[in-house]
Amino acid sequence: MAKIKDVAELAGVSVSTVSRVLCNGPVSDKVRKRVEAAMAKLDYRPNLAARRLRSQHTDTIGLIVSDIRNPFFTAVSRAVEDEAYRNGMRVILCNTDEDPEKEAMYLRLMREERVTGVILAPTRHSAAALDTDMLGFPVVMIDRTPAQGDGDAVVLDNRRAAAQLVEHLLAAGYRDIGGLFGNTSSTGAERHAGFAEALHHASLPAPARFVPPSVEAAEAAVSAWLAEPDRPRALLISNGIFLLGAVRAIKAAGLRLPQDLALAGFDNEVWTSLIDPGLTVIEQPVDEIGRSAMAMLLARLEDPARSHRHVVLQGKLVPRGSSAPLRQ
Repeated sequence: MAKIKDVAELAGVSVSTVSRVLCNGPVSDKVRKRVEAAMAKLDYRPNLAARRLRSQHTDTIGLIVSDIRNPFFTAVSRAVEDEAYRNGMRVILCNTDEDPEKEAMYLRLMREERVTGVILAPTRHSAAALDTDMLGFPVVMIDRTPAQGDGDAVVLDNRRAAAQLVEHLLAAGYRDIGGLFGNTSSTGAERHAGFAEALHHASLPAPARFVPPSVEAAEAAVSAWLAEPDRPRALLISNGIFLLGAVRAIKAAGLRLPQDLALAGFDNEVWTSLIDPGLTVIEQPVDEIGRSAMAMLLARLEDPARSHRHVVLQGKLVPRGSSAPLRQ
């Protein structure tokens, strides 16, 4: 079995240089490629256990999300894992189901496992109260905004994204617009705020309903709303899980998109372009969110005293047939 000194000899560098390459330390691209080529030729595998004992951490990233069934978090998790792997780190994935007690348990687990750091999509409760400096490891929040703007975070501009959808529906001629939002996350609250502000700016009412985070809850809420005599002419749905539930309810009610009801929502999943007509959505930059969160975490590890950063990314409106202009 090849050892680190064998790699150093073949690459024509010192053992300490090979160590810097293994730890993603400062070396030139030319030297890094030479060392990596030597490791590949010798089929060298670093002794991770020994490295962990020396460094007192595990080269492991904790990724704690609120609902792994949500395609948004699935895509972000893939981007985080890809970037962690590229940097020689592993990922422990945990799912909280928006439960603060479950989240607290996983944060304790992260301490017990001596993780290098955590990327966290916090519950609404912890986003309002969590002091990341007290956890004992660096934390980067994703998708949800820290309460006081403290801590590192990568988020979507949720208010602006929701307002974009409202403005799109208004431009298409719709005036009676309802919104469906989650009742457990700051993301839902921010998207509702953007929805309400845009409609109030247009001097229009902003009827909204709030549901737990599940397809079934969204389907039931939309079904009940559609059965009412004064139902909206258009619906804005605040995430991909809810959007699926809304489509089920609309199909079950025998309504046509957009002739009977216009629909717009969040998350550009594959299925949203395959149904007839395609669904108008806000596409979130999921890969950029995952990569940015990992880059921010690595920067925090390199310089623990650096000031906190709060990166706000923009969504992209993808208009499709579900919100075609209203025919008078």
